[in-house]
Amino acid sequence: MKTFNTLLLLIAGATSAAIVTSPALAQDAPHAAKKVATKKAAKKNAHTASEDGKEPDITGLQPTDYHCELGNKLTIYQNADDDQKIALRWNKHLHAMTRVSTTTGANRFEDAKKGLVWIGIPAKGMLLDSKKGQQLANECKSAEQMQKPEQKS
Repeated sequence: MKTFNTLLLLIAGATSAAIVTSPALAQDAPHAAKKVATKKAAKKNAHTASEDGKEPDITGLQPTDYHCELGNKLTIYQNADDDQKIALRWNKHLHAMTRVSTTTGANRFEDAKKGLVWIGIPAKGMLLDSKKGQQLANECKSAEQMQKPEQKS
């Protein structure tokens, strides 16, 4: 078994030495690195272009006010025809948020740039800061949710 492991090490060493010393591969390496860097930059630019830091336009969107624990308040603006995006007003700022699929059926929306996550279930919602790993607002309920009695399991 020791001989087999030694043989594997020798083959791996020889292969890596051939790759490093191969003139054709050595010439392609900067090109490949440049190509990867270009793809990363394009992906980053596409990401920042969609989240350019401007507040979303809420004209024509339906607002829903939420009252949360500890006196916190937030407002969600939705378009009845688009369930993939919302605007969320928190601490006097509007945040564009995009739906993220879940396996639980909860409504989850994120503003990846700011690290905000809104999770809504039929009984309540909560706002999280994913960058700091903490809750910002919990037990958030709309007027409609406050009218419904909580179901006990």
